[in-house]
Amino acid sequence: MKFVVRISTCPILMEFDAKVISRNLEEDWPNRIKLVSVTGIDFAGRKHDVADILYYVTNWKNVFEIDPTKDEPALLNARDFRLKKAGEKGELRESRILEDLTHMARLRLQACDEEGVEIVVETGIGLGVFAGEHIGVDEKVRTTSAIAIRAVLEQHGSTYKNIRAVVFALPIIDTEKTNRRARDSFSVFAENFQEPPYNGPIPVLIADQDMHRLTVAIARRGFKVSELNPADSHGVFGEYWQNQGPAVEEKLALTTVGLLVQHHLINPHVLDTNNYYFI
Repeated sequence: MKFVVRISTCPILMEFDAKVISRNLEEDWPNRIKLVSVTGIDFAGRKHDVADILYYVTNWKNVFEIDPTKDEPALLNARDFRLKKAGEKGELRESRILEDLTHMARLRLQACDEEGVEIVVETGIGLGVFAGEHIGVDEKVRTTSAIAIRAVLEQHGSTYKNIRAVVFALPIIDTEKTNRRARDSFSVFAENFQEPPYNGPIPVLIADQDMHRLTVAIARRGFKVSELNPADSHGVFGEYWQNQGPAVEEKLALTTVGLLVQHHLINPHVLDTNNYYFI
């Protein structure tokens, strides 16, 4: 699912804090918003993400307890892997993760361009809890993600027919960590686009702001705009009821019409292979 991009017209109904966005029925700006759902790489250490741990983490046997019956990380509970006491920090197959993150970024930007998107609003896909802070790989994952999409914009930006700008919505949420000079996604992306200076043909804005607010403002100005949904590893949209709490994807399910247009149990067109094509 990492190399599948699901795009739907998806009006935003309310802010991330659940404040309803008022509008008149004749207003057209909500119809200029595209929701782009893509599964990220997941280092949160959960049962359904075992393939990512085995594929990208070279020393996983020294990080997690091992289930001898499967030669996989052992479970602490029904969902999470059990870390070894005094275990090692994770070591990544860096070339492999860079290659895949680059491929993922290239695919979703190309898909947005082919859908006529003019302003792409990205967020930190897989850069929160899924970045693997608990195994010590989160900063490397954030840095690699920034390097990957910068490379795509510099190398392929001139080929886009519709994309006019890319906005990275990377709100600084944990101010306590920020005060301790922790490298959050905003800081990592800013550094990696500034040094050496970004020289791609597509303008880039890195903003400490949530993507709903940016996307709505852009749509109101008349642009066709996309916002990125970091879909879960199952490729299922908005599993609030399973995860027992809202992350970005669940917030999107609760504040947009995403469940109507992208959940396979509600919209049968999601599973219709005629609605997907190779690029």
